[in-house]
Amino acid sequence: MGESRVTSQDGRPEATPSPIAGQTDPVGGTGRNTGRREGGLAKPRSPRRTFLSRTPDPSRPSRQGGLTGFVRASRSPRRPRLWFEVLLIALSYWVYSLVRNAVPEQKAQALRNADWIWSVEKHLGVAIEQTVNHAVNSVTWLIVSMNYYYATLHFVVTLGVLVWLFRHHPGRYAAARLTLFATTAVALLGYYLFPLAPPRLMTGGHFIDTVLVHHTWGSMASGNFKNMSNQYAAMPSMHIGWSLWSGLIVFALVSAPWARILGLLYPTATLVVIVSTANHFWLDAVGGLLCLAFGFAVSYVWYGSLPHRLPRWVRAPGGTSLPGTPRREGETGADLPVPDAADGAGNVPQGAAEVPAAR
Repeated sequence: MGESRVTSQDGRPEATPSPIAGQTDPVGGTGRNTGRREGGLAKPRSPRRTFLSRTPDPSRPSRQGGLTGFVRASRSPRRPRLWFEVLLIALSYWVYSLVRNAVPEQKAQALRNADWIWSVEKHLGVAIEQTVNHAVNSVTWLIVSMNYYYATLHFVVTLGVLVWLFRHHPGRYAAARLTLFATTAVALLGYYLFPLAPPRLMTGGHFIDTVLVHHTWGSMASGNFKNMSNQYAAMPSMHIGWSLWSGLIVFALVSAPWARILGLLYPTATLVVIVSTANHFWLDAVGGLLCLAFGFAVSYVWYGSLPHRLPRWVRAPGGTSLPGTPRREGETGADLPVPDAADGAGNVPQGAAEVPAAR
């Protein structure tokens, strides 16, 4: 069926191939002329290869839906821009400091809240801050080191983790940064709704202000800096919120056991420092933990995943694939850069089919 026969000069029938869909019948058939004749017969071309479609660039808003496309693009992991991140972090910290210090100090209310926190801890039998404060203060080199720890690592480690994420985990950077920002934002609400004096400022609490006693610059709320910062914004503790964020991010993403241990030790040491220097009750640390949980929840809702579960490598903002990196032990295909499935000439990069597209 569909086979055409041609009679040769000696009268014997000669079979010819059936016409392929879309080709011209070699003997006057109709259809598209896609073959070329050789010896009077049409030689069919080999089927045209079909390439994978180009993976959409998540950094470019979709043309369909307008605002919907923009929101969809902003929720997709993408390569961060250095200038934008530096500007965003600097602006955000300036706004955070401005708002935190603009919150009314409400000294009387803050002292009443501190007395209430202290009485609750005594009732529960967990009021250990004063004992720790006096014990550590008796070791001069240790308490001075803690004063400088309190003043510096809070910023140095947090910024260091952000830079590390930017360079080595660009696909996870935005989600981790959103977690940190949401944590800090909700802390501002706590400063406004629950002003709290730190233990060192309590009347009759017999706590030691270690910065004043040892003449160090370990606190922006002591000494010459006390008029530059709101001293009654102790709940929640962002020293705990930020250090725990840093520690969990490092623990989840590094493979070296010693680095993972340091990731867990850092927030633990920070808790000891804030209590020893009488800058916070340990219940302030619980408030910081709750704020961080809120931050992770916001990031999960926006990106649909926790930061460490997102792809490690993503496209650059212009759509260019990032250079390839060797696969390391424990990494999945989603951790590798995503190449374009086909270029403009229809060529598929080597290994493109082996690398799954990042979400």
